This record gives sequence, structure tokens and C-alpha cells, in this order.
Amino acid sequence: MDQAALPDRFAGFLSPSSFWVPQWIPELSAWHEHGPFAFWITGIHHPGHLVELGTHWGFSYMAFCQSVRRNKLDTKCYAIDTWKGDEQTSFYGEEVLTALNAYNQNHYPDFSNLIRSTFDETLPHFPDGSIDLLHIDGFHTYEAVKHDFESWLPKMSARGIVLFHDTNVMEGNFGVHRLWKELTPNHPHFEFFHGHGLGILGVGSGFSPVLQNLFSVGENSDAAQDIRNAYARLGSAIVQEVRIRNKPLGTQGIKGDAGEAFFSENTDEN
Repeated sequence: MDQAALPDRFAGFLSPSSFWVPQWIPELSAWHEHGPFAFWITGIHHPGHLVELGTHWGFSYMAFCQSVRRNKLDTKCYAIDTWKGDEQTSFYGEEVLTALNAYNQNHYPDFSNLIRSTFDETLPHFPDGSIDLLHIDGFHTYEAVKHDFESWLPKMSARGIVLFHDTNVMEGNFGVHRLWKELTPNHPHFEFFHGHGLGILGVGSGFSPVLQNLFSVGENSDAAQDIRNAYARLGSAIVQEVRIRNKPLGTQGIKGDAGEAFFSENTDEN
């Protein structure tokens, strides 16, 4: 996709990376629809250090890593998880980390680190002001996500961005939406409503012009709706690919001990 061929109204909010095909696509992920945005935000923001809190099968994390590799960025990536599960994601065995670690070692060993730990235990190992992009996707109660945000906020750099998944989930004990409403009046932000909701929160000030423009887009403006529609459509293509590949006669890829299908060798590099 030629950037010059994109409609003017997107003003840099789409790039060729927005159209990439994920190479690591686990069957089970609530993040499938945000893969195109993960490619874009990583390439645009150029984080020096990227940290994900809560990784599970690793779709979002591997999308960040794929963007780091293809954009030739000098980024260090860290995924932090106990890889045991919880009452919201369900509990699981060693097959999850085993499969993810094997893929990580084969593709991104020079810059990607899987850290098996609680978030709090790992916190002291990151200097204050060192993280440019933080993805919070752990336990999703209001109390848990607020604790994670407040604990890790001192670690964010002057150009720090925090991603919150599930901002559009109002049911059960999910409380990310509550924290999001508390934070947005005091921070630059943008929110996607599809894929359970994804909030992008600026906690610094040294953003690129494109990100400044994204944060300045009016929440209910036509431009905001165009951006949301574009990424929802791109994300739906990934969801459809997963569904097609998991039809009984068309399933491909690696089967984990628990039966989860992986399509870890998608080599489409268009």
C-alpha cells in the first residue's frame, strides 16, 4: 500500500504497516481486531522500550515484535506474565508459554524477552522514565487495572503511551472502562470501540506530529469515525482468517496440548 494513495482524511493515521498480515495468529485472542493498529503505533512511535503486562498466547505482543522487526527499529520488548491464567481468561498449562517461547526464540531473540513473573515483582527492574509504550492487559477489574497503571506510571518516559484493552466491556467484573473515564479528562487520548475497545492514553508530551494529530481528533468527529471504521475493517479481516483456518476441514498449523490452533508460520510479508 502506497502511503500517497491513501485518502487525505486519514492524514498519516494509516500506513503500509496497517495492512500487514500477522505472522503469529493464535486461535484464542480477544486482540485479533487490533493487530493492524499494533503494527501502526509501533512503527509511528518508535519506542525505545516496549512493555506488555499480560500476554497469554501472545497475539498482541508478537504483533508489536513483528512491527519492530519489519520497521527495523532499535526497540527492546518485554512481555510479563505468570502464564498460569486467571478467572477471567481461565487457567491453563505449560503448553501456552512453551509454544510462545519457541516462536519468540526462533524469530525475535535479539530484542524480545518473555519474563515469567507478576507485574509487581518485575517493576523494580525497570528504571523510572524508561518505557515509551506500555500495554496493560492483565486482570481487568477496576482495582487491578488501576493498581497496574499507577504502579507503572513512574516508569513511563516523557513520550510515554499506555494502551488499555477492554475499554468497551461493561459486563461482569470488568472495570477498565471506569478507569478510562477517570483518566481521559486529564490526558490526550483516542479510543477504538471495536474488538472490546482499545484506549490509547498519552502520559507524556513529546509525541510525533502524527500522534499529536491522533490525540487531537475530536472524539465524535467524522475524522474519528473514519479512523475507527478503517481499523475495524482491517481487524475484521484477521478475524475472518482465523475463522476460515479453523473450519474442520481447513484447520492448519500447530496444535497445543490443550487443542488451541496456532498459525505461527504465516510468511506473507506483503
